[in-house]
Amino acid sequence: MNNVYENNMKTNSLFTFFAKNKKILISILITLILVICYFVINNQLTKKKNAEASIIYTSFLEELSSDDPDFDLIDQGLNSLLETYGSSGYAQIALLNKASFDANNNNFEESLKNFQKLVSITDSAKGNKIYNKIARVSAARILFSEKKYDEALNMVEKFSSKSTNAYIHELTGDILLKQSKTDLSLAQYEMASEKYNDEVSKTIISMKIANIGKQVE
Repeated sequence: MNNVYENNMKTNSLFTFFAKNKKILISILITLILVICYFVINNQLTKKKNAEASIIYTSFLEELSSDDPDFDLIDQGLNSLLETYGSSGYAQIALLNKASFDANNNNFEESLKNFQKLVSITDSAKGNKIYNKIARVSAARILFSEKKYDEALNMVEKFSSKSTNAYIHELTGDILLKQSKTDLSLAQYEMASEKYNDEVSKTIISMKIANIGKQVE
């Protein structure tokens, strides 16, 4: 009998609690349903967009790789990816491919523009760090060849200010040397020398360091 009474008390307490907090509980339930619906719909839309971007990227890449590429179609495909699917990996790899293609064909002005676009897209906290580094180093190389040393340094100094790969330290050393910052240049060359594993690269760096010594003398 006591058990029945206790169960009834618990049930009544639950009903009382629900009655007093009905609006809050319903609001929480509706919020949970809306959140779940949002994530489900967003996931489906992302999949749909990725599928659409994949089709455009495939056509873009085929045209870019053909023996007689149609540059209007290439630009159309790239622009479509950037305008509609700019945050997708397909748009970013397309930019990288196009920039590299232009550089290989000595169209450095267009190549630089695309590398800079890729830097801008991937600079955010969620941006692709690998694409960002490739784009920055590639842009710095072009800017260096155009004697725009301040802009070139701005592209790579976020990496060279700390330990990074040997080539970036060497490139930074080259830029600093052109700016007559020999001490800073020497420091970058020394870091590059420590990181290079092949003897050819080490020899080149040693020659650059020796040339700085001659200039100081």
